[in-house]
Amino acid sequence: MKLNDVENYEIVYRLHASKRMFEREISDDDVEYLLKNGEIIERYDEDYPLPSLLLNGFSINKRPLHLVVAVNREEKRLIIVTVYEPNTLKWLDNFSRRK
Repeated sequence: MKLNDVENYEIVYRLHASKRMFEREISDDDVEYLLKNGEIIERYDEDYPLPSLLLNGFSINKRPLHLVVAVNREEKRLIIVTVYEPNTLKWLDNFSRRK
């Protein structure tokens, strides 16, 4: 399942996400590419204060990435919580299913 209507949302980066992106050499362009092209592999509808999603996909340069994003539909915001390279020891099926 894809995240729809990404172009109509403001992208907001949490401080944690910005720090991790810097440490992991992940760019804003990589995050935006993943938002537009990644697949939703888990939904956390009960997360507080906003429901969130785990997306699986690739960077612009084909680096595998996972992205946790909270969705504020009312304010049309996608809040980037964290982004990381998935561990091959914890994920199956091109990083789309937990072991």
